[in-house]
Amino acid sequence: MGEIEKRLKKIEYHQQLLLEMIQTQSFPAHRLIVKNDLSEEEVKEVFRLCEELSLQFEQQKEEGFVYFNPLLTQFINSLNHKLDPEETIHAFLGQEMYVPLMEILKKSLAIVKKQIKS
Repeated sequence: MGEIEKRLKKIEYHQQLLLEMIQTQSFPAHRLIVKNDLSEEEVKEVFRLCEELSLQFEQQKEEGFVYFNPLLTQFINSLNHKLDPEETIHAFLGQEMYVPLMEILKKSLAIVKKQIKS
């Protein structure tokens, strides 16, 4: 696929997201995707990461884990470099995506920030 075709495909994908945003004004994750110029494949990678981490979270929770900072570390290290982890967590929560995972990542992030300040 040529470079022009790739760019056109990404523009068409972004256009679909923009149309959804205009209709409801409640798609912060889509806004984040467009703002940071992610391709459809890059978005799929983010979703795969979230699916994988969600499964790990559920397994760890079932095993009695109460400390989830390693999940946060994995999220930060694996997240597309175009995205800010904290902004991504808030956008996904705002769009109600991967809520249990994003809630625990948000809490873990707050703990880490508090430890850094101390």
